[in-house]
Amino acid sequence: MRLAPTNPMGRAMLSILGFEVIVFGLAIPGMIQVSEVSVGMAFALGGAAAVLAIIAAALLRRPIGYPLGWLTQLVAIALGFATPMMFAVGGMFALLWVVCFVLGRRIAATPPAGPPA
Repeated sequence: MRLAPTNPMGRAMLSILGFEVIVFGLAIPGMIQVSEVSVGMAFALGGAAAVLAIIAAALLRRPIGYPLGWLTQLVAIALGFATPMMFAVGGMFALLWVVCFVLGRRIAATPPAGPPA
């Protein structure tokens, strides 16, 4: 379940992972102040999710990158167990990821346009 390196939706998916790194960092104060998660646990959860997103983004052109990207989406949703806002935010990012992937598949399946007649 990956796209060709030349597929333009790969850049969009890379951007999604980049924005998730920021969101995971911003989820740390949310976990601490809103959900009263301990500081250490909040930094561990948010930091681990951010590192996973960075690794997935760095490896997106390799075979392991896309499975790590899918795992990042699951982790984003699972952070909702630490702070409920992440169910919604993680779900939105996962939806964006799926839409970009489906559009990328459609682009790959579309035959190239021939010369104009």
